[in-house]
This record gives sequence, C-alpha cells and structure tokens, in this order.
Amino acid sequence: HYSLNRRMSPEEWARSLQAPWKSSAPNQVSFLTAGGSVVGAYLAYYSDREIAGKLEQFCNLAAWCVHPDYRSHSLRLLRALLGQEGYHFTDLAPGPHVMALNARLKFRTIDTTTALIPHLPWPTWPGRGRISCDPAVIENTLIGEALDVYRDHAGANAARHLVLLRDGEWCYVMYRKDRRKRLRRLVFLVSILYVSNPRLFHQMARPLGRHLLLRHAALGSLAELRVIGRRPPLSSLRRDFRPKMFRSPTLGEEQIDNLYSELTCVPW
Repeated sequence: HYSLNRRMSPEEWARSLQAPWKSSAPNQVSFLTAGGSVVGAYLAYYSDREIAGKLEQFCNLAAWCVHPDYRSHSLRLLRALLGQEGYHFTDLAPGPHVMALNARLKFRTIDTTTALIPHLPWPTWPGRGRISCDPAVIENTLIGEALDVYRDHAGANAARHLVLLRDGEWCYVMYRKDRRKRLRRLVFLVSILYVSNPRLFHQMARPLGRHLLLRHAALGSLAELRVIGRRPPLSSLRRDFRPKMFRSPTLGEEQIDNLYSELTCVPW
C-alpha cells in the first residue's frame, strides 16, 4: 500500500493476496526483510489446470515492489520464484524494465492485439436478449468449463461477472474495471478477461456496452482478439497494448489466458 499503490488500502491488498480457487500453492509471496521490516515483495498466484488432458501447474508473477535502498536485492525475489521446478510461469502485466529482464530469462511475448470498443447508449429492443449479473442466474445458467471458471473466480477481488442470454444461448463474461488517465482526468474502462461464447458476445456487443456504460460508467471495453475472436464494428485496434509474457518448456501462447492471475485478483 505504502510503496506501490495507495489507492488500495492495506485491507484491500490483504484480500487481493488470497486467491479464491483451490491449488497446491507452495507460497503466496516471496519477500525481503531487513531489521524486522518488509522491504520488498513479489506476489505470486498459483493454479493447477488441465491443458490438453494433462494437469499443469502455473505460477503467475504479479506485483513486484522493492524499497529503493534495497533494489540491489530485487533479483533474489525473482530467482526464488523461478527456482521452483515444475511450473509454467506467466507475467501478465510487466513494466518495460521487467519485460527486458524477462526476455533475458527466456520469457516469450503473447500477441495482445486489443480492440477498444466504445460504449454507447444504444436503444433497447424487446426480445433481443438480456444481461444478468445476478450470481444465482449465473450459477443456474452455466455448465461445464464455464461453470468451473465462474466458481473458481466468484470470490476474486478484481473479477466481475455477467451472463448474456438470447434465444436459448448463453455467454459468460468475466471482466475487470480499470482506471485510465485521459486528458488529465481519470476515466473508467472495462477489460474483458474471459468470454465463453464469442459469437453471442459479438451479437450482443451493443446491449452489453450500454449495460456497462449505464451500470458502471465505463466508457469502453478493452478486449484482446485472442479472447473475443475478431474485431467488433466501431472498435479501434491497438497492436502494442499491454504486453504479456510467459515461460514454459511445453506450452504455446495459445494455451495461456488471463485466468487464475493478478488480473482477476488485484483491482489496481
């Protein structure tokens, strides 16, 4: 709270440290102490996931903060995490300096081409579907993998959830609210983290945008094409948006997503 992000209270940081899903996590954070005080920390989120029929262990490298007087020891934190064997490592929000360091450590970048979708107060039409963020509706609608993902993330501190319903079909959408500074003022956008049915997502993009604008004052959505499949109408593309990185001996970038990570747990 004091050294990295004071918009989040110590209590909110503490809630964010607790991943709600089950995993065989060996730790929650690697940290440095000096004179009885914590002077550095590297937060990590662990998950056990089935990929192509095989159970894989992931470690998501999250917030990394070291007091300026102890920066020379920063790499000890990273080495402690990367020294754990048997994990695939992801870094989904690296800063420029961290990206350069990751590249030297054989991390690879992920194509994060992103569509910025404006939210407009489109008129509503009867019978064109509905949107619900009611946990009971979501729980009773979802099945299979989407239900498992929802249950794992329902208590995540940064994740928000809704379901799109139309003509007997449904689409589960997980998203987070993000602050962006534009023209010296803060604006709110939504980052789409997971979409279970991209086709229905695109069909209901306009009512979804209206919902997010009116309910959350979010002016637009940021959605990676790898999550939603294609560029929506009226959106603009950013090909250099928020680089993400991973290190794995066996997995490809198409098997890396935004789930079970700081993106779902830490509301910056």
